[in-house]
Amino acid sequence: MNYLKNISISIGLIFFLILFFTFIMTLLNYLNIIGSNLITVIKIFILTFSLFIGGFYIGKKTNKQGWLEGLKLSLIFLILLILFEYLFLDNHFEFKNILYYLIISISCIFGSMIGISKRLEKN
Repeated sequence: MNYLKNISISIGLIFFLILFFTFIMTLLNYLNIIGSNLITVIKIFILTFSLFIGGFYIGKKTNKQGWLEGLKLSLIFLILLILFEYLFLDNHFEFKNILYYLIISISCIFGSMIGISKRLEKN
């Protein structure tokens, strides 16, 4: 039960960070501070940073194999993301999506590996 709580807190943290940074990006775009070319880069950065932080959190809460916990978290998030994109947004599959999903997964795995190393460093 504790594991499920940690996973749900990590996913909630990821969604909160995505919503917060998207709000900031939208506000900056509305005020014409950032251009439309920069928005694509910022969107990728927001998602990778949020998954890194979520992976870091789950890595700090686990005892061993941080990379595996990060992989599990990224797969759960990717399933939710794919379901949302293809059911509600009517997107079609492209090769660049695989690269996008791979970058997201690697970010979460690195976050959990760093999180578990910081936890073990304290002990």
